[in-house]
Amino acid sequence: MINDIKKDAETRMQKSVESLRHDLTKLRTGRASTALVDNLKVNYYGSDVPLSQVASVAISDARTLTITPWEKNMVGVVEKAIFASDLGLTPNTAGQIIRINLPPLTEERRKELSKHVSHEGENAKVAIRNIRRDAMHQVKELLKSKQITEDEERKAEEDIQKLTDKFVKDVDGVVKDKETELMAV
Repeated sequence: MINDIKKDAETRMQKSVESLRHDLTKLRTGRASTALVDNLKVNYYGSDVPLSQVASVAISDARTLTITPWEKNMVGVVEKAIFASDLGLTPNTAGQIIRINLPPLTEERRKELSKHVSHEGENAKVAIRNIRRDAMHQVKELLKSKQITEDEERKAEEDIQKLTDKFVKDVDGVVKDKETELMAV
């Protein structure tokens, strides 16, 4: 029973760290990344679909994304979706290909993004601590119902705390890596 609680907590904590990593890939650094437009929705014959379902997205060089819609009539629609997004990017169209040039980030914008990364990291840590709280509560319930001894409870709580410390350290590492990537010119 205690092992199940620990495994569940570990799995959920791991998912929190992975979710943070995934969210941070969407942040614009100085380099081009297809993750920037992953969550962009495009109007395709009346329904909103992800950009990846109507066009191919590629990195042509360090600061340029190229988007090639699979249908000619989608070029304007994709451009419109990019303008309407909160990415702050300007697409350039040359026939069938849409190019997005990523300007270098200003120092002020880098600091702003760095604060955002720190905030996301704090949110991930809060999620991990909430998972710890839930696991500790489950262990206490087992003790109340006399299914485990106080020694087993103490040992389980120590193990859960060690797990929490490990994943909080992982979050700190992810945040530090992203901040380093942001501040690199």
